Amino acid sequence: MMRRLVLLLALSALLLQGCTLLRRPPEPSARPAASLPKRTPRNLDSIPDAVPRKEPRSRYGNPETYEVFGRTYRVQRNAKGHVERGVASWYGPGFHAERTSSGESYDMYAMTAAHKTLPIPVYARVTNLENGLSVVVRINDRGPFVGDRIIDLSYTAAHKLDMTRKGTAMVEVRVIEPGDDSSPPPLPRPIVTTSTAGSTAPAGSGVGVTPSARLNPQAAIGVSSRFLQAGSFSARENAEAMRQRLADSGIRNTLVREALIGDRTVYRVQVGPLAGGLEADDMIERLRIAGIPDARPAHE
Repeated sequence: MMRRLVLLLALSALLLQGCTLLRRPPEPSARPAASLPKRTPRNLDSIPDAVPRKEPRSRYGNPETYEVFGRTYRVQRNAKGHVERGVASWYGPGFHAERTSSGESYDMYAMTAAHKTLPIPVYARVTNLENGLSVVVRINDRGPFVGDRIIDLSYTAAHKLDMTRKGTAMVEVRVIEPGDDSSPPPLPRPIVTTSTAGSTAPAGSGVGVTPSARLNPQAAIGVSSRFLQAGSFSARENAEAMRQRLADSGIRNTLVREALIGDRTVYRVQVGPLAGGLEADDMIERLRIAGIPDARPAHE
């Protein structure tokens, strides 16, 4: 009897050990899923476009000039009649719920966008010149500061323009006022033109200073001119996992920064410091190849 009991105990121990060996610990998320809202919209196409309305200029994000990656940008005083064509990109999970340049929280599922020089907030119709799709967005952030891109769209806006898989698209950006006809204009001829109102001041012209220098704190745009953000996580171990993933891809100048957003702590994976725009452009491409398509300058 005792012998049978010993055998049963030994068999139970082996079974428990087998279960332990088969049960793998959960792997850390490769993307900043912790940044996603608790309820992801089931049908992004059902999210309505932004509706233009009269709004005062944001207290934040409208300095006369500012500098990012060694280049000086001048914010337009008047956006009426602004039309430009160029490359659009999008940003998503790595920035969801973080502070935009206007001081609002970024919602990747809202119909918003970022622009370098338009006053914020402002509304614009964005038309994908490659397929004719069109959306209306509310511009409440600054960017993109990479290459020749002219606008950074929210994830939903990019989805509705059918450009999330490719990552970028040739678009037309047309500022619209409250009461303007909401129907999209005829598809423009695919000719790349420049902005009709305001642009950037040349780097080194002495026109502007960095946001951390002499600008009124209320006007600071809140982006870093030296670091790119690759992701934002609620758990440090997930941030460290992304950092290791980048190191395995040959990107080793990374760090994890702790930040407080509302009542929660997040851990941001950032790359830098970067010397200037050319180095930032190169790093953006390296991050894209590493599976991070929406890296952009980090918010301070």
